[in-house]
Amino acid sequence: MGVLNVTPDSFSDGGRFLDPDAAIAHGLRLLAEGADVVDVGGESTRPGAAPVPVATETDRVVPVVEALAGHVRVSVDTRRREVAEAAVAAGATLINDVSAELWPVAAEAGVGWVAMHMRGAPPTMQDEPHYDDVVAEVGAFLMERAQAAVQGGVGEVWVDPGIGFGKTSAHNLTLLAHLRVLVALGRPVLVGTSRKAFLGALAGGSPPGDRLEGSLATAVWAMTQGVGMVRVHDVAATVGAARLVGPDADATGGEATGGEARSRAQHEQGARTGNGGDAL
Repeated sequence: MGVLNVTPDSFSDGGRFLDPDAAIAHGLRLLAEGADVVDVGGESTRPGAAPVPVATETDRVVPVVEALAGHVRVSVDTRRREVAEAAVAAGATLINDVSAELWPVAAEAGVGWVAMHMRGAPPTMQDEPHYDDVVAEVGAFLMERAQAAVQGGVGEVWVDPGIGFGKTSAHNLTLLAHLRVLVALGRPVLVGTSRKAFLGALAGGSPPGDRLEGSLATAVWAMTQGVGMVRVHDVAATVGAARLVGPDADATGGEATGGEARSRAQHEQGARTGNGGDAL
């Protein structure tokens, strides 16, 4: 899944593709680099981001979705029903939903849906996030959302642990360490770590544009743990890494089932990390 932010303020590429022609050209470039899905978003959900009017978000997204939909599968990255409906009408076939509430739109339209976990809302989600057991709590939330969607008639349901959304660096790393626990829940998993701040922190404070190594490492790790899709800015490099991992990425000796209890016991302290902010 290639990232296409049609926004002035996204944390990594804000303003680069706000112009529709620039956005369409970049979407086609992501396709040429090997993206299976291009994810179009018209509102930044970085920590501290202010919401934009629905009409503004819709106006940013719809022309780009319309132009790309005949060339590549398009998802819409939104938490607004009106924007999701407009994007689907324009040709989007997947709703990438950071609110995890828009499954009725997907059911009505007959399109796919991604339920992402987010604690709080973008303006405040990094204000001392806390979990007693981040893996268990995120997994339980995603399964509840997925079950509601399936029962409501959605045929394609993905789950996303929401790396960086209401989580500290320790929470993010714990979730990555236990991706097989989420995969074992039985729904295809989408993971987005690309250029996020915890990678910069691990690399000594590198800015978003200098986080390629960490982005690739975590994407490859996710693939080997059985994740079905990774959401990335650097499509060509990630596709190259995916080809090296190959079709047997899940055959690494880890336990997708049965190993959950042992893995959780070994990492219990990591799953019970405390507070502190962490920006995307």
